[in-house]
Amino acid sequence: MFKVEKVTNDLKKWIREWFDENGKGCNAVVGISGGKDSSVTAALCAAALGKDRVVGVMMPNGVQPDIDVSEKVVEFLGIRGMTVNIRDCFEAAKKDVEKALGAELSRQATVNLAPRIRMSVLYAVSQSVNGRVANTCNLSEDWVGYSTRWGDSVGDFSPLAKLTVHEVIEVGRFLGLPSFIVDKAPSDGLTGKTDEDNLGFTYATLDRYIRTGVCEPEDKKELIDRKHVMNLFKLSMTPCFPYEPEDEE
Repeated sequence: MFKVEKVTNDLKKWIREWFDENGKGCNAVVGISGGKDSSVTAALCAAALGKDRVVGVMMPNGVQPDIDVSEKVVEFLGIRGMTVNIRDCFEAAKKDVEKALGAELSRQATVNLAPRIRMSVLYAVSQSVNGRVANTCNLSEDWVGYSTRWGDSVGDFSPLAKLTVHEVIEVGRFLGLPSFIVDKAPSDGLTGKTDEDNLGFTYATLDRYIRTGVCEPEDKKELIDRKHVMNLFKLSMTPCFPYEPEDEE
């Protein structure tokens, strides 16, 4: 059984201790997408550090239809918020890379470009406000590699990395976040599809498999296993050649 009160209190304690050791007095910088992960992360940081030490950064790529949800998250939590529109940077980078290639970017490269620019923006903000960047990914996403390497997959600290999607939702409800935030259908905000559409299975199926080892039907288990193995490298440090100098004779 998931003990939401204990886990939430432990999370807040962990965040405080992490900052005491790795950035005493620093601010938590959180990219606010309007989804449950970034909202719960921001809420945890506000509860652990105080709302005056949390900076929420909204980063639409041009027009974001649900930007009002992100704004409501910032307002509800009472944290400092700012908006950095990445459209000009995105279009300029895309144009220059395509010119160098002599061809259009692949679909996946185009999809991943925006989150990588967003992470650069978050670190630019962080280094200007005495901050530390939050990684907002959860266990379910990490399990099947549903993140962009060197985009939303990174950060300085990661409160939700060991919690499944449904556990994150429980924490969000316990923290008092509105239903329109925690129960919002997960979406990457990039492809126009929900996470579950892109993945090919539901988070309910994935979370049950992670926590119990049970997965039905078999084809979903095979798909989850394949994604898990293919994307393990995203959770590992960059491999390096294990060179050791030989002793001189």
